[in-house]
Amino acid sequence: MVQVSTRTAMAELLLSGCTTTSDHLYIFPNGCRLDDQIEAAFAMGMRFHACRGAMSVGESKGGLPPDALVEREADILKDTQRLIEMYHDPEPLAMLRVAGAPCSPFSVSRELMRNMAALARATGTMLHTHLAENDHDVSYSRERFGQTPAEYAEGLDWLGADVWHAHCVKLDADGMARFGRTHTGVAHCPCSNMRLASGIAPVRQMQASGIRVGLGVDGSASNDGASMLGETRQAMLLSRLLPETPQTPGMMSARDALALATRGGAAVLGRDDIGQLAVGMAADIVAFDVRGLAHAGAQTDPVAALVFCSPTQVSMSMVNGNILVQDGYFSRLDLHELVGRHNALAARLCAGA
Repeated sequence: MVQVSTRTAMAELLLSGCTTTSDHLYIFPNGCRLDDQIEAAFAMGMRFHACRGAMSVGESKGGLPPDALVEREADILKDTQRLIEMYHDPEPLAMLRVAGAPCSPFSVSRELMRNMAALARATGTMLHTHLAENDHDVSYSRERFGQTPAEYAEGLDWLGADVWHAHCVKLDADGMARFGRTHTGVAHCPCSNMRLASGIAPVRQMQASGIRVGLGVDGSASNDGASMLGETRQAMLLSRLLPETPQTPGMMSARDALALATRGGAAVLGRDDIGQLAVGMAADIVAFDVRGLAHAGAQTDPVAALVFCSPTQVSMSMVNGNILVQDGYFSRLDLHELVGRHNALAARLCAGA
């Protein structure tokens, strides 16, 4: 199931113009391993940052997950180190990197957060978690830890250029200043934030504070379409609902949104070898056909049209010099077979529930 769902998600991302992705897999029931997802990424040919997530504080101890899904923290750290040693590639143009990723401050202990940060610094790898996604996260942090989410993260060594947090919708001005000073990254997921009624992340204020911001589509539990181009459009439109400030005059443009989706995402993942077409960069290239109905009348500025008009699928997608999509079709994947397998496994899950 892990392999099939990973391949399905990557197929949808590739068709939407995404060439590098990261996933936060944080429960491992029935013998599942992060290796299963990594093997699927190799098969798809997509550039991948695999995050070894974890939950260690169950409901009985005031945490989020059911007790049956938590792991021993010593096992989490041991397996994370194993994965880093086995798979992580620190070299430029790497196709696979590994990050330590406790799920959230309310599903693991302080000790695991600190120990995971120490492991990351010792191995030169990155850190990822969820933070300040909604009002509940903020109130939980204040009540349980006596600190804002940003203060709590800073106290555990979870700020820095080697860290990125998902969402941060409720990051306050002080939190943004802390993130900006330390060059901490944020994965902005506008569709997920709207679906869950979390609020609107102050992306332009974050950028003005010096925070690295990129785009994410989140998972299928909170976003029913893994379209990077659709997320780019939504990020641009949603940002326009927030009032302008002296630090953020003007509206987010189409090119600003494209920068979030390309160079912004690369920066959040700590990459200086992807995210733009330039000498020395990876051969990751996508092409869209803008001659069709969706872009009719929008030929004067096809770059802006790509973001403003209805999202379309790529005509061509190349990753690491390999063409994965040509003329809108996968070159080495039977999409119908994959979707059929995915639907069958989804039906089995529903029947079991």
